[in-house]
Amino acid sequence: MFPLLLDFLFPRRSLTGVEGSFITRAELEQLSSFPVVEEKHALRAREIQYLDAIFAGSSYHHSPLLKKAIHTFKFSRIPNLGGKLSSLIEQAPLPEVPAGAVLCPVPLHWSRKFHRGFNQAEVLASALSSRRDIPVQLLLKRMRRTGFQSHRIRAERLTAVQNAFVCTEQHPPSFVILIDDLATTGATLDACAHALKMRGVSHVEAWVVAHG
Repeated sequence: MFPLLLDFLFPRRSLTGVEGSFITRAELEQLSSFPVVEEKHALRAREIQYLDAIFAGSSYHHSPLLKKAIHTFKFSRIPNLGGKLSSLIEQAPLPEVPAGAVLCPVPLHWSRKFHRGFNQAEVLASALSSRRDIPVQLLLKRMRRTGFQSHRIRAERLTAVQNAFVCTEQHPPSFVILIDDLATTGATLDACAHALKMRGVSHVEAWVVAHG
């Protein structure tokens, strides 16, 4: 009853203002375009030292609604968009993964998770896990607040996340897939990969919704 009352008082509007849902089928189709893949050699060329690959469902530059969709998902506190956005990750040519591989969402600091009400990476990982039959394992902890990376230049991003993550498992799986909504400079994903490889993980790749 309460959700119905909320919908009456504050009707759902899509990314382009259509009333009735948070995203329409037509909008979802506009989000799905131009997957991005970065292999190890490309990452090392731009000084990403520990991450082995990035697979992104789409590029910001070729999907005009994508930035708004991700912003709505995170900052308007609409976790229901996670299932739709996670399906975009599967638009990338994802590789076969070995038995024993796990999905690991990039963690938020506890204070930001409390304020937002959920971790968007965990929502994405859960949706992917149910469709691809790969278990989710929370292997990482963010030790300190790192602020909003979007407001920083590359050098500042690298400094902000340095040693910000620790692996909480003594013997983590050897193949870990980081899950997040966005890869820009790759600094956060690389810091996560560093923490995992310090505990003996041999391969860390990232699956994300968008790259840009």
